Amino acid sequence: MSKTQENLMAAFAGESQANRKYLAYAKQADKDGLPQVAKLFRAVAEAETIHAHTHLRNAGKIGSTLDNLQDAKAGEVYEFGKMYPEMLKDAEAEGEKNSARYFGFAGAVEEVHSKLYQKAIDAKGKLDNVDYYLCETCGYTHEGPIDKCPICGASANAFYKVG
Repeated sequence: MSKTQENLMAAFAGESQANRKYLAYAKQADKDGLPQVAKLFRAVAEAETIHAHTHLRNAGKIGSTLDNLQDAKAGEVYEFGKMYPEMLKDAEAEGEKNSARYFGFAGAVEEVHSKLYQKAIDAKGKLDNVDYYLCETCGYTHEGPIDKCPICGASANAFYKVG
């Protein structure tokens, strides 16, 4: 891999993390009653997304939709099959109960994501028009409304429709 390719992927990772961090900061600013600061964090987060997408595109990492589905599924399989189980084990060994619990949730959700991607792959991208609902506690993703999260047990009011 060339130095430029390495730099593009490092820049993509950094910009992606900044986006997510700033969105978390925006939520906190909203909770703190500072809506203008929250708006600023969201605006800069969007700019970071533009940067990240451009770096990824310049690195040649965006393929056809079916290629992207395969890549996304492979990432989810790695996360639920290797990454999160190892992180869960480490957190348990260190007595980090909250982290261990959430690593378990995240791993289970990544397996669901893998299955959703596989469904899209099998359909060659031609999916039925359904709404996706996310559990704000653990990230469980469901086609259509749901009464209770099968991963973390959250009630239906913890779910929101993805726009």
